[in-house]
Amino acid sequence: MNLTEKAREVFSADRYVSNLGITIEEVQNHSCRCMLHTQEQHSNARGVVMGGVLFTLADFSAAVAANSDGIATGDLQWVSLDATIHYLSPCPIGTLAADCTPLKTGRTTALFQTKIHSLDNGKLVAIVETTMIHV
Repeated sequence: MNLTEKAREVFSADRYVSNLGITIEEVQNHSCRCMLHTQEQHSNARGVVMGGVLFTLADFSAAVAANSDGIATGDLQWVSLDATIHYLSPCPIGTLAADCTPLKTGRTTALFQTKIHSLDNGKLVAIVETTMIHV
């Protein structure tokens, strides 16, 4: 079983993310790509994707990327300490890709950046910087 398949198995226990529809597409050493096919249930009163959905997609992506070393053994020891989200453009209902990569990794803390793109219109809709802490 490769790292991506193992990540899907390990993180299937995250019911909230599973129910939301977020999927893990690829996992590499300290980086990942997650996707979400949004629907009406993900929209706000303006008819665009709710900011909390984008934040959840980024938070989950950071968790997968940060824990990539421990996925093989199910040893998930990195959690979010804080995060800052920058909403860059309205996000229409459609397919989103979240690409998460490390900016800095240390022994007890790490900083990850997640870029969320709309695959339907090609726009970068949000950038999230997440500080992770080893617990």
